[in-house]
Order: sequence, then structure tokens, then C-alpha cells
Amino acid sequence: MQTLLPLAAEIGNRLKARGETVAVSESSSGGLISAALLAQAGASAWYRGGGVIYTPQAFRGLMGLTRDDIDGMRSATEPYARLMARTIRTRLDASWGLCETGASGPGGNPYGDAAGHTCVAIAGEGGHAPILSRTLETGLSDREENMRRFAREALELLHNVLA
Repeated sequence: MQTLLPLAAEIGNRLKARGETVAVSESSSGGLISAALLAQAGASAWYRGGGVIYTPQAFRGLMGLTRDDIDGMRSATEPYARLMARTIRTRLDASWGLCETGASGPGGNPYGDAAGHTCVAIAGEGGHAPILSRTLETGLSDREENMRRFAREALELLHNVLA
């Protein structure tokens, strides 16, 4: 997590300077995105909250979504990540919603994605704000290393949008 802290500090400074907030939905990063952001002093001014949406129970209970809401999408895809970013942003009334969803390993996920696969997305408020997503394939089966890389990928996406 130490390698994530400088990036999280820059994000926090940018959000604070802009008077904006962020909410996080993460899965295979296991809370590292939120932990890095919350390690920053004064995070309560710009971090609205988040959740590790790792199971169908969390999908329903924390996100308030049903199978009908995903309309043929599956987890660990860019469309799903964009939906989750929009949903967490709306549910927590944040300027930005950030999502990470993937397969940390050591094996792949039930949908056929190999270990080291993740999709990250960010959604901003308003009709003209960006909704961006991208996919990372690390090629690694190392669960902890993938979790760190997934968190970094999500934080870098947010950092770049705030630049």
C-alpha cells in the first residue's frame, strides 16, 4: 500500500482544491483504493465512502442493484465498471464515482477472465462529465500483487481525470 500513498495524496489535494468528492466501489482490489485515500489527513472533506462489492449480497445490499439493472452485463467488464461507478457516485452524492472489478487470482473468475484481469471506470456528475473505463491485464497469478496493481490502475485513472 505504501506505493499508493503518494498518488492518493495528490488526488486528495486536487479534490480538495476543486471542492469535489469521490465515492468508491471496488472488488478485487479488496479495499486498497479506499484505504489509500483514507490514509490522507483530511480525507473526510472529499471522500464520501465506498464499499468492497465482492459478492451478489454486496451488489444488492450496498449498491441497491438487481440482476435486471445489469441487463446482460457481467462482472469484470468495462460496461459493468461504468455502471458501478455511476451507481456509487449517485448513491453517495459524490462528484466522482470510481469502480474497480476483476479477478485478482491466483485463479481466474467464474466468467472466464484470467487472474490479473481488471476493469476500472470513473463517472463524473452531470451529462457532460466523463464516463471513462479501461482494462488492465497483468498476466500475473500473484493475488496480492494484482490487488496492488488494480488499486494503482484505478487511482491513476482518477488522478488523470483530475489533472
